[in-house]
Amino acid sequence: MTTSCLLLPLSVSRDDSAPCSPPPPPRVLPSPFPPSSPLSALTASPQDGRLSFAGAMVDVSKWPLFSLLSTEELATVRQACVFGNSANEAIYITHANEVFVFGLNSSGCLGTGDSLSTIVPKKLDFLRGKKVASLSYGSGPHVLLATEDGQLFAWGHNSYSQLGNGTTNQGLSPLPVAINPLNKKVKEVACGSHHSVALTVDGEVFAWGYNNCGQIGSGSTANQPGPRKVTGCLQGKTAVGVTCGQTSSMALVDNGEVYGWGYNGNGQLGIGNNGNQLTPCRLAALQGMCMQQVVSGYSHCLALTDEGLLYAWGANTYGQLGTGNKSNHLSPVLIMAEKERIVEVAACHSTHTSAAKTQSGQVYMWGQCRGQSIVMPHLTHFTTTDDVFACFATPSVMWRLMSMEHDDFMTVAEALRKEFDSPETADLKFSVDGKCIHVHKAVLKIRCEHFRSMFRSQWTEDQQDVIEIGQFSYPVYRSFLRFLYTDTVDLPPEDAIGLLDLATSYCENRLKRLCQQIIKRGINVENAFTLLSAAIQYDAEDLEVFCFRFCVNHLTQVTQTGAFWQVDGAMLKEFISKASRCGAFKN
Repeated sequence: MTTSCLLLPLSVSRDDSAPCSPPPPPRVLPSPFPPSSPLSALTASPQDGRLSFAGAMVDVSKWPLFSLLSTEELATVRQACVFGNSANEAIYITHANEVFVFGLNSSGCLGTGDSLSTIVPKKLDFLRGKKVASLSYGSGPHVLLATEDGQLFAWGHNSYSQLGNGTTNQGLSPLPVAINPLNKKVKEVACGSHHSVALTVDGEVFAWGYNNCGQIGSGSTANQPGPRKVTGCLQGKTAVGVTCGQTSSMALVDNGEVYGWGYNGNGQLGIGNNGNQLTPCRLAALQGMCMQQVVSGYSHCLALTDEGLLYAWGANTYGQLGTGNKSNHLSPVLIMAEKERIVEVAACHSTHTSAAKTQSGQVYMWGQCRGQSIVMPHLTHFTTTDDVFACFATPSVMWRLMSMEHDDFMTVAEALRKEFDSPETADLKFSVDGKCIHVHKAVLKIRCEHFRSMFRSQWTEDQQDVIEIGQFSYPVYRSFLRFLYTDTVDLPPEDAIGLLDLATSYCENRLKRLCQQIIKRGINVENAFTLLSAAIQYDAEDLEVFCFRFCVNHLTQVTQTGAFWQVDGAMLKEFISKASRCGAFKN
């Protein structure tokens, strides 16, 4: 008797189990750790592009491709997927339901109508306004995309008819795929290396494309040019999730049973043997348990029960089963039993990496992690399983279509930046050149020793909360106060001289260094001698050396500027003497 259970919405990844003639594994990148490293410091650093996902913050710029996008472009992203054999292609959907792609464009997998690569996102006008429900990719790569209204589109590599259009012509642009009869609506898609699977809204499974190991489930090994319903043991069953390996396929049905078909050389079908299956076969070892999520890696599978128990089976060359060794398992084996309840598992057909998240939010990873074989689940400092694939999978693809919804959360740094010079929340004003700058006493005391000492020794609560500043200009003083809120400086080199003076007076060494950087980057023949004079005046030795060398290198032009002849005689004599010792006046 099977266990009846209500299944949550699935997030199912693809399985790239090795085909009958196993393809080479993904290219292994050199490990960033020494061989003896325990991988104990896996800390994710915050960056731009931080977006919310499932209650946690997800940083899409951890994927190198997304570093090409500006902060403004990242802010428009609602869904995203990085894919390809080298993680060199990306697709993202904006809040306005516009679809953009960029990257290498292998086999025309970007759908731009050509095979040209691009680092500038291009819009797929054909998909404009269509809300994306599911997306998957193969190894060609080819891409499947299902919309929320049930439409199915495909593009990219098509040598085995994996686009489902009855031909083997490469698909350079998104093409509609009909699931007949009656053009059934699709709610989820999955891609193998060169085959495709679609799950309809009424729970039927269709497959097409490469079929050398029976991965289409048709009972033969003949390639399938268009969508064909998978029957056999699935007949009469209502599927709720699908996943594909290199040349194998899996389906999860509504009563928690799992079925597999196709290549089984590493035991990735979990049926107790390593014989290929041309039609769906139930995983008998899981009988009596209700599976809630199934994901597949390159040649292994993970399944999560509704009680939070995790089972693994298939290839284990890299320790991707998490059993503590590298022995394959032909049937599901329980792992992480001593850990707390598991709420999510992750794997991807392009990699040998596995990940899991516990009820308290702890994220574990194992398998191939940047070249190292981790044979036991390793606790990381990540907050999502997505981070594992961004930082440690090879290639660093996304294991699912990430859906990102912005929330109103702000980091401390973002909140401070927002409240600078805000009259609504400020409790102190500086008046400079007749203009006011609104600040917060607590921030100034925390960030600056000058203010901490001033408020401690001179300030009382009954004093007027306005401080007059006459020593520095408004742009300079405002830039200084803004620096205390943001750690950044945005001034032209000429004004940076005044800020350098302030930083020297207030003993703000970091600000002093920033000012020197700004001055160095903005030096020219017109301002070089003025900047040299400032460097000498404010005892900025590195800056003085830099400005002096610039003046000597451009001596003829610098000596013709007004700034050169406006300096006092003592400094002019010192400069000429020093330049002479450097050989500046030799013929």
